[in-house]
Amino acid sequence: MNALLDTHTFLWWNIDDPRLSEMAREIIANGENEIYFSAVSAWEIAIKTARKRLILPEPPEQYVAKRMNLHHFKPLPIQLSHALHVYNLAELHRDPFDRLLIAQCQIEGMPLISADAEIAQYKVDVLW
Repeated sequence: MNALLDTHTFLWWNIDDPRLSEMAREIIANGENEIYFSAVSAWEIAIKTARKRLILPEPPEQYVAKRMNLHHFKPLPIQLSHALHVYNLAELHRDPFDRLLIAQCQIEGMPLISADAEIAQYKVDVLW
């Protein structure tokens, strides 16, 4: 299975946060699954770290790269089709990062591993 990580899922996985569901843990840990990390999440992490809303043990570019390599996560770049697809989404969720993740999931046909209940309002499979 291919699946995309929500930003908080990536962060929680890397600190073994107890809020991470058992199902999410199993999907991410299963070496047969292709787990993707979006440039959208990297952007969100960089912004939140710069604004001191997120504290990391090292600069975001090092933290994200090291953990992607460690866990064999695949990068998902932002394509024009992803960005433009946001136009088609209802205004159910206003977070621009989440809206772009939803668009990526819809375009790429993959589920999102997320605890965010608002995302489930969209036509996207949410695994948690």
